[in-house]
Amino acid sequence: MHHLIWNIDPILFDIGFVKIRWYGLMFAMGFVGSFLTMQWMYQREGKNVEELDTLLWYMVIATILGARLGHTLLYDPAYYLSHPLKILAIWEGGLASHGATLGIILALYLYRRRYGDGFFWLLDRVSIPTALAGALIRIGNFFNSEILGTPSEQPWAVVFSRIDPLPRHPVQLYEAACYLAIYAICLTIYRKHADKPGFSFGCFLTLLFSVRFGLEYFKTEQAMYETAWAITTGQLLSIPFVLAGVACIVWSLKNRKAIAAA
Repeated sequence: MHHLIWNIDPILFDIGFVKIRWYGLMFAMGFVGSFLTMQWMYQREGKNVEELDTLLWYMVIATILGARLGHTLLYDPAYYLSHPLKILAIWEGGLASHGATLGIILALYLYRRRYGDGFFWLLDRVSIPTALAGALIRIGNFFNSEILGTPSEQPWAVVFSRIDPLPRHPVQLYEAACYLAIYAICLTIYRKHADKPGFSFGCFLTLLFSVRFGLEYFKTEQAMYETAWAITTGQLLSIPFVLAGVACIVWSLKNRKAIAAA
């Protein structure tokens, strides 16, 4: 059986002292798409669009710091605690979505304290473009031949020739497609249930981390240590987010007025 041979250079172009990578391009496109989505929502609700410039910086910094710390401390703590300067080497790869999510939540809490927007109001709206950014970042992972899938003989399996000759599940593309679907679903929920603070955010957490849990079965283990659990580190970390999402949905439906004031 013939499989797609993936040997694309992760560097989009090299102009000597500057190298532009496909991953970096996808990362940047994720933030541009997020900004445009937020701009549409702010305009739709009569909010001051100029506030998005500050919010975007909160999001960029929180995503990078949270994702990097999440990867270094949750997936390979022994190495990075022994080589702390390597934590700063973001260009070498290693960003974790669980850490990014926690970083974004903390950033929005700090933003809300300074600018006065409702915490759940912000979470509902920011979670939507976050799914879009996640999809584009996973496409960047595909270009980087990282976050590899398990070996497979399915006709759509891909050989990442920069890594090894084995055909594998293109799990990065599975995840990207699921995140795009979540983006569309959350946009629909937002349009129909914007009056339920916390509801869209709860749906986002539940859907995204349920997908993350399921797709871990098609991924090679990313953590550089063994656990006593029968599930992967990624699955273990996803469970609290799914439970938090379900709790947020229930709380939103039962306490709509109280949450609106939060």
